[in-house]
Amino acid sequence: MILKRRPTLLALAAVLAATQAAGAADQHFNRIASFAVPDNMAEGEDRTRETAPEIIAASGDGMTLVYTDSPLGVIGRIDISDPANPQPLGNIVMDGEPTAVSVLGNMAYVGVNTSVSYSEPSGELRTVDLASGEILASCPLDGQPDSVASAAAPDGRFVAVAIENERDEEAGDGRVPQMPGGSVALVKINAEGLVNCDSLLYADVTGLAEIAPEDPEPEFVDINTLGETVVTVQENNHLVVLDYAGKVVADFSAGTVDLDGIDASDDGALIFNEQQAERLREPDALQWIDNDHFAIANEGDMDGGARGWTIFNKRGEVVYESGTSFERAVIEAGHYPDKRSDAKGSEPEGMEFAVFEGTPYVFLLSERGSLVGVYDVSNLAEPQLTQLLPSGLSPEGAVAIPSRGLLATANEGDLGEDGGPRAHVMIYQYQDAPAVYPTLTSAGADELIGWGALSGLVAADDMLYAVNDSFYSAQPRIFTIDPSASPARITAALDVTRNGEPALGLDMEGITTDGEGGFWVASEGNDKGLANTLYHVGSDGEIIQGIALPEALAQQALKWGLEGVTRIDDQLWLAVQRPWQDDPEGMVKLLRFDIDSGEWAAVHYPLDNVEQGWIGLSEITAHGDWLYLIERDNQIGAEAKVKQVTRVALDGLQPTPLGGELPVVEKQLVRDLIPDLASYNGFVVDKIEGMAVNDNGNAWLVSDNDGVDDSSGETYFWSIPLE
Repeated sequence: MILKRRPTLLALAAVLAATQAAGAADQHFNRIASFAVPDNMAEGEDRTRETAPEIIAASGDGMTLVYTDSPLGVIGRIDISDPANPQPLGNIVMDGEPTAVSVLGNMAYVGVNTSVSYSEPSGELRTVDLASGEILASCPLDGQPDSVASAAAPDGRFVAVAIENERDEEAGDGRVPQMPGGSVALVKINAEGLVNCDSLLYADVTGLAEIAPEDPEPEFVDINTLGETVVTVQENNHLVVLDYAGKVVADFSAGTVDLDGIDASDDGALIFNEQQAERLREPDALQWIDNDHFAIANEGDMDGGARGWTIFNKRGEVVYESGTSFERAVIEAGHYPDKRSDAKGSEPEGMEFAVFEGTPYVFLLSERGSLVGVYDVSNLAEPQLTQLLPSGLSPEGAVAIPSRGLLATANEGDLGEDGGPRAHVMIYQYQDAPAVYPTLTSAGADELIGWGALSGLVAADDMLYAVNDSFYSAQPRIFTIDPSASPARITAALDVTRNGEPALGLDMEGITTDGEGGFWVASEGNDKGLANTLYHVGSDGEIIQGIALPEALAQQALKWGLEGVTRIDDQLWLAVQRPWQDDPEGMVKLLRFDIDSGEWAAVHYPLDNVEQGWIGLSEITAHGDWLYLIERDNQIGAEAKVKQVTRVALDGLQPTPLGGELPVVEKQLVRDLIPDLASYNGFVVDKIEGMAVNDNGNAWLVSDNDGVDDSSGETYFWSIPLE
């Protein structure tokens, strides 16, 4: 029996939001499409090669996107005449490393690094016709370009180029100064839209910063309507404003921020009780908001990184400082990258500014958190964070197209060689609709709760309980989730302990209740000495008992172990993820443990066949007359073929003792989850890890975001009806 497909996820989300908001929807940005940049390669090219869309711009009519792709040495173009269905327009070879692009009308101005070494930097500024793909003009630059901005100023159109001449991180302890120093190039644009190389001049920005004044390293430029260029000099922690003629009209230090309540330790735990005093901002991207104010993204580089963003006026006065508030929002959304705690945290890097239907917005890109913060800056002294948008892996650049109500991000992370997600350009639309993302948050909890890598779910008394896996090896936790809110809310976190201390050596992959206020937890083993173990955990989080597998069974285990647990009266059923040594090909065990007698028995579950990668079980949940399971492959994006809920009838379970031939159960397909995952308009993720079913037969599912490590950090939490 195959149950009929239910309404799509977006339809369900819309119904839920409409119910809770009584139809009073505000304007929100929602992702409507993703474009995998390998699709821009020509037929016959090696699509496994690394790609990395970094800086992105749009044609004057907003119908074409163009992005730099440094590893391929090209700029790529995308047709977005139908933004929900972007189409490839192909790559244009740049004969060098394209580092930046800006567009006026249908002309793209591309900075290309042609340096032979750090000590002998060189570059080109090229004019490219976006329609034909032809390179129409090229100006040599006396250094390595890192950012390009173009504008129609009162004195005419021109291009500003940040000539960084970046330092060699392997030389001189990776410190500045490392000569030659950088500068800012200004080039006029003629009536045909071509750069006029004869007009090229270099603005001298040496001697300004307190840090290595002889070696400025300009990072990013932007131009206001007065024709003034503002420049971040990142490693020097400095900001410079130039007039149209290249004269310095203002310069000042980017300053410092005192950070309190952050996680500054890469230790496998999300604990936000540390401080960093006088942290250098070291800004990367910046954007003019008006002719007197600009915003900077405080990524950090050598010694800094303030984990947020700042608004300055041209006199060097701080109008707004986000402090730790942006990172806190990233934490609550489950996107905090713990492995970057000892560096720069969520690492804001890219930035865009635009006005949509009268509302001015700053879009702040968290490179390591893979999120976009959307800020309403109607009040410059008190910007309001209105949304967090999911943005693929490592967003680097963004472009807004207000005339079409669109925003696009370039996400440089490409893990195709390791079987991970490819690099993407993602497209969002400004809609009169509720926000689709995030689907789960800890915002509103009594304390700041960091979370991620959710791997098991259980329902009890109108609430859900989830566990994290071994990514947070020093902080195993059971999270309480209120699914009635939209987005669903994590309201509490319970530490799993031994003798009052965090229980190290767990890989919690499944959870069920014990009927007495406590839990049973399945901890997965591996091939590095961690044993598959069933734990009884009290309501206070303390481990009451650990139950190992029978020795004969444990000896057959491979690294893919226990992936879920559910309780039926005094019996526990556990799912093993993949076949072990004694399993027939294509079969995996469902284990039964009798709590009273301590006896083990099992059945075999038949897995689907897949042509690529592997397939296994991720969850097991009892409801009514059935055991429901999550069966999935390990593929991502277009390669994903099997993400599904199946079920096995309880009256068909006849487990037999271990060691002999096991009966094979008959499974039924309940729901193909790939359409649900695809409805988020990103790439299909691989790890659907948790499922819980309430008394009404409503199933909740959750994906594992791998702790935002080599992952977009996106967690999908949604519901489907089973009855």
